[in-house]
Amino acid sequence: MLLRQGAEAEIHLISWMEKKVIQKRRITKTYRLTEIDDRLRKSRTKKEAQLMMDARRSGISVPIIYDVDIHQYQIIMEYVDGPRVKDVLDDMTADEQKSLCCTIGTEIAKLHRYGLIHGDITTSNLMLSHDRVYFIDFGLGDKCCEDEVRGVDLHLLMEAFRATHPTPQCFEWVMQGYRKTFGDASMIEKKIEDIGKRGRYTRGNIGQ
Repeated sequence: MLLRQGAEAEIHLISWMEKKVIQKRRITKTYRLTEIDDRLRKSRTKKEAQLMMDARRSGISVPIIYDVDIHQYQIIMEYVDGPRVKDVLDDMTADEQKSLCCTIGTEIAKLHRYGLIHGDITTSNLMLSHDRVYFIDFGLGDKCCEDEVRGVDLHLLMEAFRATHPTPQCFEWVMQGYRKTFGDASMIEKKIEDIGKRGRYTRGNIGQ
């Protein structure tokens, strides 16, 4: 069953080894040369699986990887039974929202402390299951310890909150959890501010 059709991959819910699992398969890009397309799909499949396994070894909740087939450009992984944060956050009380957002910040800080970048942190790519926050879709992820890249990771989530959820305190609650776990996050917070200023400057120029 097709669950989601993305720009880079199809997400299917399938039966595998008598288990209900997720199959993520990278799709062909016809605008690319066949050889280049094949190489990119294989390398990105391998990289995403490796990032997820590294995250899991670091104590971060991600789906378990059951199988990787780079020749089929696919990853078979655990089906996480639970809602996306995007679909439940706005129905929570303020206390529940604060608790969840602080937990999200804590988990992002763990990723960053281990040199892992998610690359697409939005409330659509965060899931709740058994009182744990799961990260899904590491397709744009990387390994990096630069404050600028960490700032971009967090800035994307800040923009997602602003665009999707009406509670203005959500991102600040995320940062409360982040600071407690990461430690001195002042340089990363400065980067978030700088990235926001660059974005406003660019949009201002476009409008002139």
